Amino acid sequence: MGLPITAGCDAAWICSDTFCTETQCLRPLRHSGAHSFGLVSILQNQMLFTDGTTNKLVGCYVEASPEDVVLVRVYGNKTELIVDRDNELKSFQVLHANGCAPRLYCTFQNGLCYEFMQGDALGTQDVRDPTILRLISREMAHIHAIHAHNGCIPKPNLWIKMRKYFSLVATEFTDQASNTRIQQEVPSQVMLEQEMVWMKEHLSKLGSPVVLCHNDLLCKNIIHNSKEGHVRFIDYEYSSYNYQAFDIGNHFNEFAGMSELDYGLYPSREMQLEWLRVYLHAYKASTKKGEEVSDRELETLYVQVNKFALASHFFWGFWALIQAKYSSINFDFLGYAVLRFNQYFKTKPAVMALQIPE
Repeated sequence: MGLPITAGCDAAWICSDTFCTETQCLRPLRHSGAHSFGLVSILQNQMLFTDGTTNKLVGCYVEASPEDVVLVRVYGNKTELIVDRDNELKSFQVLHANGCAPRLYCTFQNGLCYEFMQGDALGTQDVRDPTILRLISREMAHIHAIHAHNGCIPKPNLWIKMRKYFSLVATEFTDQASNTRIQQEVPSQVMLEQEMVWMKEHLSKLGSPVVLCHNDLLCKNIIHNSKEGHVRFIDYEYSSYNYQAFDIGNHFNEFAGMSELDYGLYPSREMQLEWLRVYLHAYKASTKKGEEVSDRELETLYVQVNKFALASHFFWGFWALIQAKYSSINFDFLGYAVLRFNQYFKTKPAVMALQIPE
């Protein structure tokens, strides 16, 4: 028995069987010119994407048109604890309306179906390429300039979300090995909370604008279409209003990669200044504030970004501890959390010595 699903877009039916919903059968109806997207057996016509650390993602296509792919994302176990799905859909729609996101075809109880973006997902070397680097900074500026708050003054989501994650952090696991690791390698709850309180007090005073942010711009979430000469960002689960400097600092942290972190790849001051100068030109042009970028503006953003990069380590450290408890994805979330917290404490002294110019 199929259950009808509507989402203000094309109709779809998802099998009511839970297992089937996740792995076997999707029946969306999509019209695209002369093409129609009928019954699809994922087991017969699929492209499985394996890099995700939150959800399962499958590309589906009819047998005659493997290039005409529709993506089906199935939410990971307990991800409703860390992701606001209603907010994700709003962000998806706002970004699509502004030419920054693919078309959303439909949603269902444990996932969604959307348009495939042509291009290549980037790697850690790609984001350092001078040409691609400029495309990324301009696209982020474009998103940051979007006004979707209906005249209200937007508030940053960072501290609310971080506090929520902290409350959900796992302190005990079913296996003894994980319990030993968390006791020996992860800072205590008391220390983590002290650092979180200190960060909020210090970083909130830096004057970073609150803008619409992606908040999860790791390399694989950037699609480069070399034919059309642009990049687009995907996966808007963590998108929200947040500090401009957090979004950029978080992206710089992601230069290190995901599966095998290498913080030797964190962008140098010279590379950051090049990135930030292009960004400021584009952001000021998009917000009608001129295009000239002063040395003071550039240095101010540089300091803000590197300080908010500290918050990024904490945010994803908490996230990883939650995932370590609930996720069924084959990834060492606990080890990832340890590395993020270690990098926070390692870089904190030098970063906090940076001063915003008078």
